[in-house]
Amino acid sequence: MRSFQGPVQIQKPMALPEVCYGGLSGIHAAQLREVGRRRIIVQIDTGNVLGLELDRSEKVQSVKKKVQAALSVPTEQSALVFGDHVIEDDLSEVRSDTPLLLTRGLHRSSSTPCLSPTLDVSPPKDWSQPVELVGGSSECSPAMKQLIQDSVEAIHGGVVPVLATGGLGGAYYFKDSSGQSIAIVKPTDEEPFAPNNPKGFVGRVLGEPGLKRSIRVGETGVREVAAYLLDYGNFARVPATSLVKVRHSVFNVNREISVSYQGEGSPVAKIASFQQFVKHDSDASDIGTSSFPVSAVHRIGILDVRIFNTDRHGGNILVRKVENAGWRGGSFELVPIDHGLCLPETLDDPYFEWLHWPQASMPFSEEELEYIQALDPYEDAEMLRRELPMLREGCLRMLVLCTIFLKNAARSGLTLAEIGAMMSRELCGDNEELSELEKVCMVAKLQADKALAEEAEEEEEEDQIDEEDLELEDDILGNFSIEIDEESGGEVVADEADKAAEEEEEGEMLHDAILGELGKNNPGNGYYAGRNVLLRLRPFGSPKYSSYYKNRQDTNKLRRYFSARNTCSLSHQRHHHHHHHHHRRRRSSSSSTGSAAAAAPSTPVTSSAPGAAAVAIPAGDTPENLVFSAMSDEEWEAFLGQFEELLEDAFVRRKTDNLNFVQRLGTSCQF
Repeated sequence: MRSFQGPVQIQKPMALPEVCYGGLSGIHAAQLREVGRRRIIVQIDTGNVLGLELDRSEKVQSVKKKVQAALSVPTEQSALVFGDHVIEDDLSEVRSDTPLLLTRGLHRSSSTPCLSPTLDVSPPKDWSQPVELVGGSSECSPAMKQLIQDSVEAIHGGVVPVLATGGLGGAYYFKDSSGQSIAIVKPTDEEPFAPNNPKGFVGRVLGEPGLKRSIRVGETGVREVAAYLLDYGNFARVPATSLVKVRHSVFNVNREISVSYQGEGSPVAKIASFQQFVKHDSDASDIGTSSFPVSAVHRIGILDVRIFNTDRHGGNILVRKVENAGWRGGSFELVPIDHGLCLPETLDDPYFEWLHWPQASMPFSEEELEYIQALDPYEDAEMLRRELPMLREGCLRMLVLCTIFLKNAARSGLTLAEIGAMMSRELCGDNEELSELEKVCMVAKLQADKALAEEAEEEEEEDQIDEEDLELEDDILGNFSIEIDEESGGEVVADEADKAAEEEEEGEMLHDAILGELGKNNPGNGYYAGRNVLLRLRPFGSPKYSSYYKNRQDTNKLRRYFSARNTCSLSHQRHHHHHHHHHRRRRSSSSSTGSAAAAAPSTPVTSSAPGAAAVAIPAGDTPENLVFSAMSDEEWEAFLGQFEELLEDAFVRRKTDNLNFVQRLGTSCQF
C-alpha cells in the first residue's frame, strides 16, 4: 500500500502543455476541428477506459478493432452501448466525448494469458489531459471548469490525489497547487462490487446489479451528476458535479482483473464523477438535528423525493456553521452529497434520514410550494436525455413518477414526513410491507392494462362495425333505384317547389323504410342502426336524385340481415359503453378495487393507514415486476393517468392517519 508522509504528496513535475477546459490541448483540439474528427470515450466492463479519435465516417466495427488493439481484449461478441441504447453501426447519434460501454458476451478468465491479437490497426494513443469533461458539459459552470483547470495544473505540478479512507468505494481528494482539497473524484470502476474496488468489495462487471439491485455497477457517477443538474437554482445546495475522464497513477487497478495492467506507477484512465469539495464542520450524524433550519431540511427532502434517494443518511448531509453564528443556538447550512444511489430503475425502498426529524412534520412554506409546483417532470427528463444520454430510461421515468407524486402530495397539503412515509416500506415482523406508493403503482398498472385492453377490443368492434356497415350500404344501394324524371327526358324540373316537395316525400319514404322496418323487431336498437346507415347514405340525397325503397321483400331481407349479425344494437351499445367507461375512470380514484380485482386473481393488501380500503393486488405480484422501461409510450401514458387518479384517495387516507409514525429500522449504505 502506498504510504503518505503528509497532506500533500509531490511527484516529479511534468511539463504543462497548453490546456483548454475540455481537457485537450489547444493545439490538438484545433487539429481535431480542422480535419473534422471527433472524440469518444470507451470503457469496457472490467473498467478499462480508452479515449479514441475518430473520423466522421468510422463505424462501430472500427471502434471495436481499436479497442482490441489497445487493450488486447476479444471484441467479437461485444456490443457498444450507452444507457439502454445499443449502437448497431452508425456513430452519428453519439455526441462527442460521450462515454460508451463495451459489453462483452464472453469474459476471459484471469488465468488466461493475455495474447495480443493480430490486427492491421496500430494501438491508438490517448492525447487527453489528466482531467477532461465527458458528460453534462453544456451545463458545466465556469466555477467547475476552473476547478478542473486547477486540478490539472496541480497534477502537472506533481501534487498527488489522496484516497479517502471512509466508505465502501474508491474516492479521491483532488487538490490545487497549494495542496488544498478542491474536489472529490469517484471512479465508476471502483464502486462497491466493481472490478477495481480498492477495498476488496469486488465480484461483478460494469452493468450488473450493484449494492442496490435497482442500480447497476458503474452507474452511480452519472446519478451524482443528474442530482446536481436537477437542483435548479442550487435550491438544495448540491455541490457542483460533472462527469469526467481522469488519468492518474494513484488510481486502483486489480491486476488479476484488469486486461491492461502496466505495473504500479503507470497512469490509469477512469470515468469518474468530479464533485466540488465543500468545507464543513461536521455531518448530520455527529450533532443533534433539532437545531437544523426547517427550510434546509425541506429543501433536501424535496430533492430526495424527486430523485427517489435510496441512501440519505446523516453521513451524507454536511453541516456548516453560518458565519458569525455560534455553534450552540446558532444557525447551520446543510449540504447534501453522495447521490449515487438515487434514480433507481425500478421501485425500491428509499432511505430518508430526515423522515422522523421534527422539521419534516412542519408544513411547506409558500416559497417551497411555489418551487414544487414550478417543477416540470417531462422537461427535466428531456434535459437529462440531452445532457446525460447514458442514463437509462427507467431512471428518467422514475424521476417523472416521483415528481408527479411530489407535486400532487404538496398540493393536497401533505407534509414532507407524510410524503416520505408513503414512499417507505414498513417492517412487519420479519417482513417488509409494500409502501403506499408501491401499492398505488401496482394498482395503476393493472387498471391501465385493463383500460388499454378494453380500448383495443373497442377499436376491433368499431372496425367490424365499419366493415358490416359498408356491406349494408352495398345491400341497400343495390335495392334502391335512382329515378330521373322520364317525362322531361332527364332535364331538370322547372318547378323547383314541386321538385323539392317530391324529394322531401321520397326522402321520408326512405327514412320510414329504414327506421321503421329495421326497428320492427327491436325498435330501440333498430333506430340507432338505421340512423347510422342514413348518415352514411346522406351524400346520395342530393337535389338531382330521389331514392326510394323498392319493395317490402327487400326490407324484410335487411331486417333479417341485422338480426342475424346482431348489429342493430352495436351503435347503441357503443354509445353507452363510452358513457360508462368515462364514469368508470372517474370512479377509479375513489374505489381502487374494482378493475384491479377484475384483471387477475388477487390477494387483498391493506394500507397501513387506519380506515384505508383494501387494495387488490394479484397474488405473487411484486414491485420488481413493475418495470417502467419495459412499458411502451402508450402504456406509460395510460399508467401515469391511472396513477394520478388513484393518488387523491391515497392522500386522503394518509391525512386521516392521526397515529404517530413508527420508527423505521434499516441500514444505510455509505460510499
